[in-house]
Amino acid sequence: MGAPATAPPPCFPLPREAAGGRIRQENEALILHAAEHVFARAGFAGATMNEIATRAGVPKSNLHYYFRTKQALYRAVLAHTLALWLSETDIIDAGQSPQVALEQYIRAKMRLSASHPDASRVFANELLHGAPEICDVLNGALRALVARKAGVIREWIARGEMASVDPQHLFFTIWAATQTYADFESQVCAVLGVSHLGQRDYEQATDHLVRLLLRGCGLEPAGLATELSSTRGERHEV
Repeated sequence: MGAPATAPPPCFPLPREAAGGRIRQENEALILHAAEHVFARAGFAGATMNEIATRAGVPKSNLHYYFRTKQALYRAVLAHTLALWLSETDIIDAGQSPQVALEQYIRAKMRLSASHPDASRVFANELLHGAPEICDVLNGALRALVARKAGVIREWIARGEMASVDPQHLFFTIWAATQTYADFESQVCAVLGVSHLGQRDYEQATDHLVRLLLRGCGLEPAGLATELSSTRGERHEV
């Protein structure tokens, strides 16, 4: 990938500019979205600040005002993606029922795959290259968070509220099953015989995963939005 090998700070913070006013935040969001698109297709080494500025519709000088280097922008994309994903784990709480918490978590992860596919691909590419920019976060903050949430799952198991499963591997399975619709969209589309994944495709895939994963945990899903029996309904773009 060619990303610099410098070690990231343990807390992996978003740039300080993100705490600024509304216009600053809107501009950063625009730039991050453009950067996701470019990094997802060109990788870190192939992406250029000129291309990202053009995609964002801002002068290159403005781009450097918010993110002084390509590495800083790349790291901001990774940080933003991880923050989105980890915020959805808040629902996994001992005060919730495992059925409700896990279903909502799976659905949230699928919504993020549909709404931020390029962000997922950038993150996946970083991991495929050994995570040079986020290894400290994976070994620190992510490991600690998963340990806490695994403790919640073990508590549910101990109370007899769900089947005995390995909590950490359950997270790996959920991540893999949900992110594949973003990371490997071309493969999914080829098998389904569609040019892109639309809203209906995501609804059907989400209901399937909810059924499959919850029943694997000894839980019966509730509140499914669609039925798999109607798998060839009209498709709408997400």
